[in-house]
Amino acid sequence: MLRGAPFESCWLRPTPRRTLPESLLNRIVQAAFPHSQVVDVRPFTAGLRNANFRIQLDSPGQCVVLRIYEHHPSLCRKEMDLLNLVSPTVPVPEVIHEEPDGWNDIPPFVLFRYVDGITFHELKRGGDAGAISQAAFSVGRTLALIHRIAFPKPGWLGPGPRVGSPLLEGPDPAPRFVASCLESENLERRMHADLRDSTAAMVWSYAPQLAGLDNEKQLAHGDFGKSNLVVQRAAGAWTVAAVLDWEFAIAGSPLTDVGQLLRYERNWRTLVQPHF
Repeated sequence: MLRGAPFESCWLRPTPRRTLPESLLNRIVQAAFPHSQVVDVRPFTAGLRNANFRIQLDSPGQCVVLRIYEHHPSLCRKEMDLLNLVSPTVPVPEVIHEEPDGWNDIPPFVLFRYVDGITFHELKRGGDAGAISQAAFSVGRTLALIHRIAFPKPGWLGPGPRVGSPLLEGPDPAPRFVASCLESENLERRMHADLRDSTAAMVWSYAPQLAGLDNEKQLAHGDFGKSNLVVQRAAGAWTVAAVLDWEFAIAGSPLTDVGQLLRYERNWRTLVQPHF
């Protein structure tokens, strides 16, 4: 496993990552809403590394999302700093309250304003070509806004947000990264050896062209997939309402996000049909 690479083998869990007693949930909520009580809690099962809950409060129409950072405490501060950076131009959830150092009994956590909408994944499953086209146009525009932000150098992002260590040490990082993926046990069970070998050979044959990406230093979301894009219908069109989960963001090539989005699409022609 490459340093910093996420475990993405199972993003859906049959059960929530953790459960919280009502008394603790009320204590968390009252840090932001001193006079409110929790009336309903629904855990999200998507995602592997953190615990997320949709919480309905007794205040009319008040709904929040609790995100508990289980993997590493620095990721909370990283995500908060990135949201501050991008929020003037990119649609992201509103941060209501943050505890980047956590409390004695729970890791770092954040309360977000709940964004009303559905994921782009859900919209795609509905099969409405017009709606998908509208949302896809907005997805592309949103991605362009993210990639306008640049850093002094490429590398892994940490709190600040500041660039830390390089994405991969040594020469030819892009083909070496692909080669390491092709060598994973997970892929070996799903991809014939001849196809893996021919893919590796093709990628290495493009090593000189791929070297042009090595010094790109734009902000890349790092997990720009359909499930992290909340869309809603507003003013007669489907648009992106929020981009979620920034903990994998890097300074690097914008093609990272394009590739991630394409990775989820079996029918890309449907997704990118012209928007009018």
